[in-house]
Amino acid sequence: MILERSRLLKWIFQRVTQLQVRVYRWSGGRLWGKWKGGPPVLLLHHVGRKSGKERVSPIVYTPNGDDLLLVASFGGAAKDPVWWLNLKANPRTSVEVGRDRREVVARLASREEKAAVWPKLCEANSDYAKYQEKTERDIPVVILSAAREPAPVAG
Repeated sequence: MILERSRLLKWIFQRVTQLQVRVYRWSGGRLWGKWKGGPPVLLLHHVGRKSGKERVSPIVYTPNGDDLLLVASFGGAAKDPVWWLNLKANPRTSVEVGRDRREVVARLASREEKAAVWPKLCEANSDYAKYQEKTERDIPVVILSAAREPAPVAG
C-alpha cells in the first residue's frame, strides 16, 4: 500500500512538473516563473546520470553578477535532489530564463563562496534557512556560469 502511494505521488509530481514546464515556456516565464510569488524560476536542463535522458526541472534561482545560484535544498530532505546528482555527473548544460536559453557550466560553491552568498539566498527565499535547519546535510549551493562553448545537443 505504501509503495503504491509513493508511486502515485511520484507520478502526480512528474505530471505537475511537466505542466509547469509547458506553461513556463508558453508564457515566456510570466506564468509559473516565480516561486510563491517571490524568487524567480528557471528551467534547468540536465542529463540523467544513469538513463542518459535529458530532463527539464523548474528550479528557483538567484542572480549573482553574471552567474546564477541554485540551492539544492530538496525541501530539507536528507538527500540531494536528482538534478544536482545529474549536474555533478554532467556539469555542462543549459537553462531557460524566460525566453532566453543560456549554455552554462555547473559547479559546487566552495565553503567561502557559500558563506558569502547564503545571506543573499535566504533573503531571496526564506525557506532555505528552514530547510537547512530541517536536515543534517549541508545543503549545496550550485553556481551556474556561462559556458565558453555551446554544449553538445543531447540525443
